Amino acid sequence: QVQLVESGGGLVQPGGSLRLSCAASGSLFSLYTMGWYRQAPGKQRDLVAVITNFGLIKYKDSVKGRFTISRDNAKNTVHLQMNSLKPEDTAVYYCNAKRNTLDYWGQGTQVTVSS
Repeated sequence: QVQLVESGGGLVQPGGSLRLSCAASGSLFSLYTMGWYRQAPGKQRDLVAVITNFGLIKYKDSVKGRFTISRDNAKNTVHLQMNSLKPEDTAVYYCNAKRNTLDYWGQGTQVTVSS
């Protein structure tokens, strides 16, 4: 069992930055593929960025060059550094952990980009 707790969301002006963090409890964190997803009102939940246990990284096209995902296996954490934020980045951001058939979600953190 893995529990995920996100933090770092909030209100930011366009062009600003936020750093999301996800703290994971449980064992074998380093074996999980960790991801950040987001869901805007009325839309489906979409992948934003993912980092595998081998350190391979993939980004949603619209965030490439602006967002950076990283993980610290010693601290059981994964981060999403978000720069040059746009109003269309507004959503609830969810942390996800996957390993084989195991699939865990955090409760989400709201990110609002508005002037």
